[in-house]
Order: sequence, then structure tokens, then C-alpha cells
Amino acid sequence: MTYINIRGVEHYYEWIREPSTISQPKPVMVFVHGWAGSGRYWQSTAAALLEQFDCLLYDLRGFGRSRGKPTVVTKASEAVVESDSPPEESQAVTELTYELEEYADDLAALLDSLQVQRAYIQAHSMGASIGTLFLNRYPERVEKAILTCSGIFEYDEKAFTAFHKFGGYIVKFRPQWLGKIPLVDRMFIARFLHRPIPAPERRAFLQDFLVADYDTALGTIFTSVSKAAAELMPQEFSKITVPTLLVSGEYDKIIPAEMGRQAAKLNQAVEHVIIPKTAHFPMLEDAPTYLKKVQEFLSMVNG
Repeated sequence: MTYINIRGVEHYYEWIREPSTISQPKPVMVFVHGWAGSGRYWQSTAAALLEQFDCLLYDLRGFGRSRGKPTVVTKASEAVVESDSPPEESQAVTELTYELEEYADDLAALLDSLQVQRAYIQAHSMGASIGTLFLNRYPERVEKAILTCSGIFEYDEKAFTAFHKFGGYIVKFRPQWLGKIPLVDRMFIARFLHRPIPAPERRAFLQDFLVADYDTALGTIFTSVSKAAAELMPQEFSKITVPTLLVSGEYDKIIPAEMGRQAAKLNQAVEHVIIPKTAHFPMLEDAPTYLKKVQEFLSMVNG
């Protein structure tokens, strides 16, 4: 496994690419995963786009194979260490929060470290919120964007308080033996799906949830589902200037398609499509349709 130090935190990343048949280098597409996930669930989508892109997958700070806390002394936001394994713990001096804007800055630092000047962004769920912030903070670095299962929501104090309480409970109660119970992966992910996905992807998602850093998992629940986020995201969607495809799953219970529709109404630069008979993972539940919509969007904006 390959790690790179981003703003003092060891991040896992990987390239999925194949040799180009043309002399010019391929453009880069960066994939951003959602809450308690990892880049692993983007692998099949990335593999399907290899002819057109060099695909960069990474795990957000505190999720998947990336660490949640700074591990080395840094003086700047750029990465300073690249290695094939995490280093030993050392004194942490970098102050980082769980605000999604910080995660957008993490992505900028990752691209700086890998000398990627411009990229296509493909992001999902909480990662799509991070992606939206990145589009507006660093528009000169983005060619096009695909945001999957994202949108705007209204603040509801009672509902948000209940969500935070429930979220805190599930983050706290995550015994590692849970992953050894037969079929628990199927039950765990059922709420996120309308169609089944392959067993290896179900198990990977459960494992990512079980290993997510406690402070990170809890902190991002409060920052991504909050009054501040409900007020901020409509403004962010309205400010997008790069061509953007917003993809919703027809039966998504986590971020209903109507939330995506309302977000797209705020900006002519945002095209909205709904993948029928899918929920929160349309790229896994109906990969052919999802990829068709993505390719149509890329062909249209590049034509």
C-alpha cells in the first residue's frame, strides 16, 4: 500500500491506469468517497474509465486506510513524505478540524504533492459535498465534475438532533467481531441500496465502517449534517462555474433525488440526472446506466 503525507497526516492513495496508446498523457480523474467509506468502492468505476483517464483514488483523512491524526511535523500544507507503509508515530503539531472545507484543502494538497495541476473530479455523498467546496475554492484546478448522491437540505433542529444522537451511537458501538457474523454485511448496507451489489463490495464497505477513526466519523457527522451546512451548500451550488453532472438514485433514502433536483435548479452549470431503480450507490447498483450517463456528460462537455 502507498501512503503520502498530506498536511501532516498519512493518506492512502493509489493510481488505477494503463499505458496510453497516444503520445499525450491522459487527463486525471480523482475519486472522492463518502462518509465511513474508502476509495475501494470506486475501483470498478475507475477501471471502466481507464481508456480515457488516469484514475486517482485516495482515502479521506480518518477513513479507510488513511490515518485520522497528524503523524509528522509539517510547516506547510504540502505533503513532505511518500512511502509504501505508514511511518512510526511522532509528535503531531498540525491542527486540523473535521470541517468539510478542510477536506477540500486536503485534496488540493494531495494534487500539489502528486504534481497534478488540473483534474476531473468524481465524488460521492459526503465526498460530493467536499467536491463542491473544492470546485469553488479551486475552480482553476477542475476540468469537469461528477457529483453523485448530493443535494441541498433544509435545517430541522429536531430531526438533526435525533440524527446526531443516532449517529453517535452507531459510531460508538462498532465491535470488530461484527464483521464476522454471517450476512451482517448484507443487513448493514441494505438501507443504502435498492438493488444488490456484489458481496466483496458489501464486505469492504462494512470493514471500512468498522475501522473508521472514531473522532473523524463522529466529527464529520456534525459538520456535514448541520445548520451551517444547510445554509452553506445552497450558496456553494449556486457558485459552481465548472460544468458539473449531479447524479441521484431514484430511491435514495439518504439523500433523496429531490434534494439533487433542488440543488441543480440553483445553477445552469449543473446538469441533474436520476438513475432509475437505484438508491445511494447508483455506480454499483446499475453500473452500465451510471457509466452511460457519465460518458454522455463527458462527451457533451468535451464536444
